[in-house]
Amino acid sequence: MPDIDTDFDDEGRQKVIDYVVEKYGKNQVAQIVTYGSMAAKMSLKDVARVLDLPLQEANALAKLVPDRPGTSLDTVINAPIEQLQKDDNYNGDIDNIKELRQIYALKDEAKSKVIKEALILEGSVRGTGVHAAGIIIAPYDLTDILPVAISRDSDLLLTQYEGKVIEDAGVLKMDFLGLKTLTIIKYALKIIKENKQIEIDLDNIPLDDEATFKLYQKGETNGTFQFESSGMQKYLKELKPDKFEDLIAMNALFRPGPLEYIPNFIKRKHGKEAVTYDLDAMEEFLGETYGITVYQEQVMLLSQKLANFTKGDADTLRKAMGKKQKEVLDKMKSKFMDGCKTNGHDLTKAEKVWTDWEAFASYAFNKSHSTCYAFVAYQTAYLKAHYPAEYMAAVLTNANGQINKITFFMEECRKQGIPVLGPDINESQTNFTVNKRGEIRFGFSGIKGLGEAAIDNIVSERKTNGPFQDIYEFIQRVNLRTVNKKTLESLVWAGALDTFEAIDRSQYFLANDKNITFIEALIRYGNVCKEATANKTATLFGEMTADQIQQPTIPTGELWPLIYKLKLERETVGIYISGHPLDDFKWEIRTMRLTKIKDIPAFKDKII
Repeated sequence: MPDIDTDFDDEGRQKVIDYVVEKYGKNQVAQIVTYGSMAAKMSLKDVARVLDLPLQEANALAKLVPDRPGTSLDTVINAPIEQLQKDDNYNGDIDNIKELRQIYALKDEAKSKVIKEALILEGSVRGTGVHAAGIIIAPYDLTDILPVAISRDSDLLLTQYEGKVIEDAGVLKMDFLGLKTLTIIKYALKIIKENKQIEIDLDNIPLDDEATFKLYQKGETNGTFQFESSGMQKYLKELKPDKFEDLIAMNALFRPGPLEYIPNFIKRKHGKEAVTYDLDAMEEFLGETYGITVYQEQVMLLSQKLANFTKGDADTLRKAMGKKQKEVLDKMKSKFMDGCKTNGHDLTKAEKVWTDWEAFASYAFNKSHSTCYAFVAYQTAYLKAHYPAEYMAAVLTNANGQINKITFFMEECRKQGIPVLGPDINESQTNFTVNKRGEIRFGFSGIKGLGEAAIDNIVSERKTNGPFQDIYEFIQRVNLRTVNKKTLESLVWAGALDTFEAIDRSQYFLANDKNITFIEALIRYGNVCKEATANKTATLFGEMTADQIQQPTIPTGELWPLIYKLKLERETVGIYISGHPLDDFKWEIRTMRLTKIKDIPAFKDKII
């Protein structure tokens, strides 16, 4: 059966799974089990726990094992030390390995016993998990086909065969993947429709759009799909793509292995290197990629043309390349050479073609996959080129809670000339949005201390009855059970109430002569107003209305210094928005050419 991968937006993935269960039945749909095995460090720690070795000693033992991924305890203990010294992956670990071997050599030591038992258990199945995306669909009841189990965290059945075995059981395996890019596109289209009353059909946008290709040619692809790494941006500037096929090829080439062919691809596109073919007959299928084999489909078509492979043979060759099945490739070589001989091709050149294909097998990529991903990438670039504010607002929304990413994308917005404003009680929505002036406005969901109920109440109240005129009206209108003291403090610290210009952030925390802060006084005032409105409190002069209740006076006193105000803002929102502690030193930073800490290699991975 084919293995089908389908991408959905993050929010829609579960709906698709629910649909499949409803359509085929609960007994015909299952998730796929995964088996986790004991790695070197884990086997040591597990054995140490069983043999009652103190935790501190067990951790010290595990630390002697190199951190290199895939390290085998068997290799560390038994491989010749000279062999490990020649391996760059073990640089700096040789002393630890020698110490581990010394402990292993001690016959009666508890630690030695731990290592010996761990060597036996290494690679054993330690536990089960659930495949992140895989769903099995069977033609009839699953229990008639394979063993199943009950999943702890889902109502779906769970196969007891793992993914690589499932295909042979005669069931359909589909990967339902949640792709954040599709969520970004969906939200960007929603904002564009709300702001500009334009509905965009992304499936039918022109594939020769000049503005989109200019964006690629300048390498301005931050925030777009697949093409945003610095390495890719460098090659895009050199390639200067001007047709969709260039993007398909770059998507397939920019990965370990074919990466080395990108410079040749670029030179050949611009006529700086001759386009050559090992055999003249290869031009038909390699012409679009300037003589370089980029896709599995090219190998399939060429094997049929050069060596008379059937379509079935060609597909077997593709599968062998995709799954790196060397035994299958070795068997097919003689058939290829015989076919080339029959067709009168130079066998020396045919041998070279096959050798190149064997190397290609380690990174073979299919054009259909690359085309789909290049198209989604092109859609994101199209939106960024034509609707930059709306698209970047969607990108920022998707990065919510990831401070480094938000900071990065806010800087990208500034480079594009798009202002990113802090949260505002009268303009912010739940997520990042774009206002009527074309500025991106920070969303309420990015403020720490604001619950979902409070956000919903503020946004719906404003939508129903219009903007809040001042802080007193705001307090009167919102639900003070959800918009409580903690919520108000967070709104103040984040700068969301700065729109009420008469009050500085620090004044909300100043106390009156009764030692009641202005925030506390506002909440009392709001509760009295609501009680008066609900009960229509009667007085000697008639009913009392909210307008007649005494508003708390704005206190005066020492205001916060800028550095403290910014500190609270950063703690609440995660970044500095209204200013920066180094704003007073812009001239020095610019003229003295100071290096940012994030640009110093030794500190790059230590920035929070």
